[in-house]
Amino acid sequence: MPRQAGVSIVFFRHGESEANAEKRINDDPKRIVNLTELGRRQASMVEMDSFDHAYASEFPRAQQTAKIILSGSALPLHVDARINERKSGMDGRPVHEFNEEIRIDPVNFRPIGGESFFEEMGRLKSFLDDMASLHPGKKILAVSHENPILAALALCGMDPGEAALGSIANCQKVEITWPKS
Repeated sequence: MPRQAGVSIVFFRHGESEANAEKRINDDPKRIVNLTELGRRQASMVEMDSFDHAYASEFPRAQQTAKIILSGSALPLHVDARINERKSGMDGRPVHEFNEEIRIDPVNFRPIGGESFFEEMGRLKSFLDDMASLHPGKKILAVSHENPILAALALCGMDPGEAALGSIANCQKVEITWPKS
């Protein structure tokens, strides 16, 4: 049986948010955290590519970024919770507290009320598999968050420990092909 064509997924981390500027965690999509003026400028600097489909997480900052990237395009934006930020169980707390906690075991550590990096990878794999099944050979825009993009990179072969401790800049582009070759 011939191998199905992969899907190209172009991830962008959202632009700078109010929580980023305050160095605070926002892992609850119901708590409204918007882009800052800098975040809106970052998103407006992204060059629009020819995407076949567009997705964003449930978080307002991701949807705001996607809408800025897609401005002038008729492409509808789909919201998918599987590309949401990693659940830390620490919403509103300083980012450094979470970073200190995960350094012990970055891939397996599961905060109370949160998810481990491996669990997050499973969530992302479900999204990637669906994109490959629904949109083979297409180019997908996916506006997400640092941790889910790092989880996607781990699924594509990056060492999970390195990925879990990695970083992605606001509005940074990360392109993958799924399934990986």
